[in-house]
Amino acid sequence: MSNNRRRTKILATLGPATDAPGVLDALLGAGVDVVRLNFSHGDPSAQIARANAVREAAHRAGREVGILADLPGPKIRIERFAEGRVMLKAGDRFDLVASTTAPPGTTSQIGVSYLGLPGDVVPGDVLLLDDGLLQLRVERIEGERIVNTVLNDGALSDRKGLNKQGGGLSLGALTERDRELIKVAAELRADFIAVSFCRNAEDMEEARRIARAAGSDAALVSKIERAEAIENLHEIILASDVVMVARGDLGVEIGDAELPGLQKKIIRESLERGRVVITATQMLQSMVDSPIPTRAEVLDVANAVIDGTDTVMLSQESAAGRYPVKAVEAMARICLGAERQFEFDTDFEEAPRNLERADQAIAMAAMFLSEHIGVRAILAATESGGTARFLSRFRSSVPIYGLSRHDGARRRMAMMRDVFPVDFDSRGLASRDAARLSIKQLFDAGFLAEGERVIFTSGDHMEHHGATNTLRLLQVGEGGKAEGLGEL
Repeated sequence: MSNNRRRTKILATLGPATDAPGVLDALLGAGVDVVRLNFSHGDPSAQIARANAVREAAHRAGREVGILADLPGPKIRIERFAEGRVMLKAGDRFDLVASTTAPPGTTSQIGVSYLGLPGDVVPGDVLLLDDGLLQLRVERIEGERIVNTVLNDGALSDRKGLNKQGGGLSLGALTERDRELIKVAAELRADFIAVSFCRNAEDMEEARRIARAAGSDAALVSKIERAEAIENLHEIILASDVVMVARGDLGVEIGDAELPGLQKKIIRESLERGRVVITATQMLQSMVDSPIPTRAEVLDVANAVIDGTDTVMLSQESAAGRYPVKAVEAMARICLGAERQFEFDTDFEEAPRNLERADQAIAMAAMFLSEHIGVRAILAATESGGTARFLSRFRSSVPIYGLSRHDGARRRMAMMRDVFPVDFDSRGLASRDAARLSIKQLFDAGFLAEGERVIFTSGDHMEHHGATNTLRLLQVGEGGKAEGLGEL
């Protein structure tokens, strides 16, 4: 197998543009590793149908493709206008009415979905509408009515989002609808569940409790998109399996100028704490309407790759754009280019000390060896995918083959940079036999060649989670036979 295989993973959102016959197969062929079902749009039955279509397409392609269910969360929106759209002028008064009986909107007022908004704002606060395109300054609160002054000219249409500059809105991350949709995610066997607008670790733990009670073992994804989440970043990362840099609402709340530095911080701290990280929102936005990306978008994606993100995400580009397959092809091309240009040199002096788990120690030892003696690949026999995740936190040019008999574990590994999931059943095998058979399997598949050295990690008890405690340095012999079966 070529060393030029793309290591950064691609997450693509499904939608009307991907529902047409043949498009889903083309997306997987172009390189999609995980698909996102956006539960903010469409009814649950439509998302279940998409999930089934993904599994069928993945089977046809012979690929492990993960499914991420993205919860709507407490997105605050204005309600609808009588005419569908209004023009607002700087200096005008424009009221927000937090009432279920608010009349259809006009040029002077509109209802809002969050009825607690008057209690969360004070005079002088700036409210941002439509991703910050329109700005309002709060003048006073009159019961359920917030009286504002418009700060800039612009058009405003139905159901646009609303944020408070600097954050500080008190509503929780999980709505009643989210709690029901977690059960839908469990029903469709989602591999990942994303929690929108999480504020703290408890938001993530609540989602995890609901998911487990519904029979789901999905990995929990925290979407960092509120100012409060930045303040609680450390605890949120530890309470998550995956962290998403959700740059849309986050950029609106904290300001565009702060976003690049925060993106790097979130990626760095997620990797340091052993978590998988996604970079999302408007990465190739121009490709909603254009067949090629802008140079700025190319640099944006490449910078995320250089920063070490596991996965880059397409939203509207794939869900509703005119060129969904071209967008995936462009993303794959940019990732490969960035990976070729930059070699990662792991600084083991900065690696964590006093590791409490044997599998983490084995992972660190494997990566140290791979960097210093040169190996073709690392083969990690794993039940849950945990060993592959620990290995992949040390950025390296060495591919990691995650060997697991569990479908769910292989699909979760599809989100991890440098990790390539492989269906391998180690039940009943001694560690030496598992090493021998897995090397032969990868040799026969063309991923290994005679004379190449590999590292194999496993546990004495192959069917136990977190039991990895053995590392072997081996060489591929004639016909894929494993040579040098000794322990280090």
